[in-house]
Amino acid sequence: MGAYGWSSARLGFVVWGFLTFFCGEFVPQAEAGCRERESPNCCTGRNNECFEYSRRKTVCYCDTYCHKTRDCCEDYQSVCQISAAIDCVVGSWGPWSSCTSSCGIGSTERSRQVSVPPRNGGTPCPDLKQRRGCFGNNAICSTAKEVAKILPNSFKRNFKDPWRRPHMLMKEEKASYCVHLQVKQASAACRLKLWTARLMRETAVCVECQSDAMAKSDRCGGDGVRGTRTFWSAASVPGCHGSWIRQFSSERCQCSDNSFLFV
Repeated sequence: MGAYGWSSARLGFVVWGFLTFFCGEFVPQAEAGCRERESPNCCTGRNNECFEYSRRKTVCYCDTYCHKTRDCCEDYQSVCQISAAIDCVVGSWGPWSSCTSSCGIGSTERSRQVSVPPRNGGTPCPDLKQRRGCFGNNAICSTAKEVAKILPNSFKRNFKDPWRRPHMLMKEEKASYCVHLQVKQASAACRLKLWTARLMRETAVCVECQSDAMAKSDRCGGDGVRGTRTFWSAASVPGCHGSWIRQFSSERCQCSDNSFLFV
């Protein structure tokens, strides 16, 4: 009986081991993964805290970023993908914008719009803006290179020549105009004279263009370019020079006292 009892025990042990092995290999175990997580089961974007353990007891993730890293949980597709993933769709590029600099180095950009936003872990949208360098060469660039020469308003000539004979041809008088500018820079030498000392940084000034100073184009040289820094120098004060930006101009006008004239 002893030998028979021992054989029965061995046989039972073998049968138990076989059943255990069979169940482990062929009977599905309880799945782990996104379904086992507390709410929310799934997370959007990249979230390192959105993880669970797989059936093999390895870490797996339930965030949409797991598509890129390929470490999603086994049930991610069925639990988190309520519907098929939708990739981002964008429209065509728009035209390039104007160069930010009328004269010299600047930049230009173009953009496009999102037609279909990504959903359910679809491919993210690509860049929606592009920028590149450009070089402005507007027709006004030659004007911007001119250096204005100025004098104080006390040099204004508004009198008639008493020696002019009636038979002599009279020079055509053109209507003057005023240019309003904002000083951006003035050299130290400008402090030596009272009239140039008024040309201080960020000061608004009015400069009048009279007929005698006009060129064939009916304008004074160096009268500035709107939105672009141009340069000036004082005609009677050596070393006095600087830069300014044209704000606006007005026709058929006269600047007030303590203003300036184009030469």
